[in-house]
Amino acid sequence: MKFRWKITFCMICLLSLLFGIGGSALISNSFQSSLNREEQSARESYQQVLGALQMADKLNSWIDEKSAADTISQLTPQETYSAIELSSNDGTLYTKGDFTADFMDLSDKTDDGHLAVAYLKNTEGTPFLQVSSSFQIGRKILCLNLGYDLSELYATRALQQRVYYEIFALMLLLCAIMACGISWLLTRPMSSLSKASREIASGNLAYRSNIRSGDEIGVLSKDFDAMAQKVEDSAQNLEDAARRQEQFMGSFAHEMKTPMTSIIGYADLLRGQSLTTEEQIDAANYIFSEGKRLENLSFKLLDIFVADHRELVLKPVSPAGIVKNLTEHLHPIYEKSSIELSCECEEGTCMLDPDLTRMLLLNLLDNARKALDHGGHIGITSSMLSDGCRLIVVDNGKGIPPEALQHLTEVFYRVDKSRSRVQGSVGLGLSLCAKIVERHHGTIHFDSKLGAGTTITVDLKGGRT
Repeated sequence: MKFRWKITFCMICLLSLLFGIGGSALISNSFQSSLNREEQSARESYQQVLGALQMADKLNSWIDEKSAADTISQLTPQETYSAIELSSNDGTLYTKGDFTADFMDLSDKTDDGHLAVAYLKNTEGTPFLQVSSSFQIGRKILCLNLGYDLSELYATRALQQRVYYEIFALMLLLCAIMACGISWLLTRPMSSLSKASREIASGNLAYRSNIRSGDEIGVLSKDFDAMAQKVEDSAQNLEDAARRQEQFMGSFAHEMKTPMTSIIGYADLLRGQSLTTEEQIDAANYIFSEGKRLENLSFKLLDIFVADHRELVLKPVSPAGIVKNLTEHLHPIYEKSSIELSCECEEGTCMLDPDLTRMLLLNLLDNARKALDHGGHIGITSSMLSDGCRLIVVDNGKGIPPEALQHLTEVFYRVDKSRSRVQGSVGLGLSLCAKIVERHHGTIHFDSKLGAGTTITVDLKGGRT
């Protein structure tokens, strides 16, 4: 059974219960109140008849049936009751009406000054009210029974019940229609959620329920759409990772293929043909240079793997000390290429992995060196941050095209592939730098202008001591 039909059924049952109990109680209370008023009216009427008989006895004593009948017929008009019976221990003195034959003997429940009341039905099923009492006139104990027709009262109740049943049936019909409509309005957002879940399950991860309401279903829809967005983002990340992995494998295979082809070709040439000494030296040099390139590729890949998977151990380190030490060791080497290397450092300590930080600076400086064709200047600046340190490497080399800036940290990406091969670059240095920065919860930013140079800003946020 659908949820909307469950809501409809529950609302109909609830209305039936409440309306049934309320209507029945209302009719019952109304009928009981009418009975009480009828009984009170009967008692008052009975007292009037009884008072009239007692007054007549004081004025003119009567002891036989004829005088009793005359007195009652003269003093008590019949429209005040439906049946009357006056009796004594010797027998019935007077009787008149439709219910006298159905009167009960209530003598054991009455005495002088007290009334007995009974609700009865005659042989035809007509309801009536019997009021009875004993009283003394002279030396005789008389019993007066009056009957009051209640058929009109019961007929009124029957009419009320019939009208109530008709209204009840109409109310049920209206309730069913309204409940069906309300349940449809309430469950329509759930249908939208169900459709959204089916769409997402079928692969349409961009589908959203887009239910805008302030109730719990609206909150559920918002959470569902947020979950769907997370799923879509995760799927997109997986696709991007698979694409990057495929691109990596293609680039890696290409990087391996070129030097291996050269090495195998020159080795086969050395093995199978007679070469001059100069040709042998050229072949050996080419085999050596390509082998060194493969070695460099292997070491770079190993560095990236280590940086990405090794347990990061941060310790209080002086960035200024690392920069100064590295500058001192590289200065003679760079000086041979007409490159001036300088540093400017702010003293202080922060939480770093010293080996990875040194590897980061080496790769940044190596990239800056390759950008200087005919010498130039490379400057290193270190400063302290509230949660770490900032390293800035500036060169006045040829610069980087704007469209290449966003791809610099991609694996095997090179701005100038032909020059990079000549310089021994495999396009992994900045990828390694990005991994190291990521492990330190930092950021790396490239700012470059063609013909003017490049500025690389690195924030390492491992914390301060």
